[in-house]
Amino acid sequence: MNCWKSINLDKQYGIRWLQFISFLIGLMAFIIMYVPFSMFHEGKPVHDSGIMLFVLAIILLPTLHSLMHILPLFVLNKRIKLICIRKRVLPILTFYTDSHVSKYASILSAIAPTITITLPGIIMALLFPSLYVYLLIATSINIGMTVIDFLYIRHLIRAPRNAYIENGDDGFDILLKAN
Repeated sequence: MNCWKSINLDKQYGIRWLQFISFLIGLMAFIIMYVPFSMFHEGKPVHDSGIMLFVLAIILLPTLHSLMHILPLFVLNKRIKLICIRKRVLPILTFYTDSHVSKYASILSAIAPTITITLPGIIMALLFPSLYVYLLIATSINIGMTVIDFLYIRHLIRAPRNAYIENGDDGFDILLKAN
């Protein structure tokens, strides 16, 4: 295998810039979603009975987000090596695969949290008017977390069709089979 491109988003953009952009996009997502949802629910009261569930969801969101990246690879029967990194209260899951992963499996893995967390969050915000504010905040936080995923996807889409992806400590490598 030959390395076509090595990508390290932390080095390319900087950790602080990525965190700042993620925060801004999460905030903008909440503002953009809150206005139409509040008009849709027309002043129905928001119950604070969901606050404990909301706090629990916010605490578990980074771990759940990481698990959703792993889920497509697990479904595709890829051997996965899980590494738990303890940050503050809950672990952040990092994973490595024993073999190279195809370009399409990598894109599916990167977009999985958007499909499995963000879309259901928006649908639930429509269905539960008494909890829509909490659901929109959690969904907006997840949207902010997916900014980095979409930067990865941007690089993956530009890779050749038959490329393989290998996760490393410093980002990921896009590999091509040697002729």
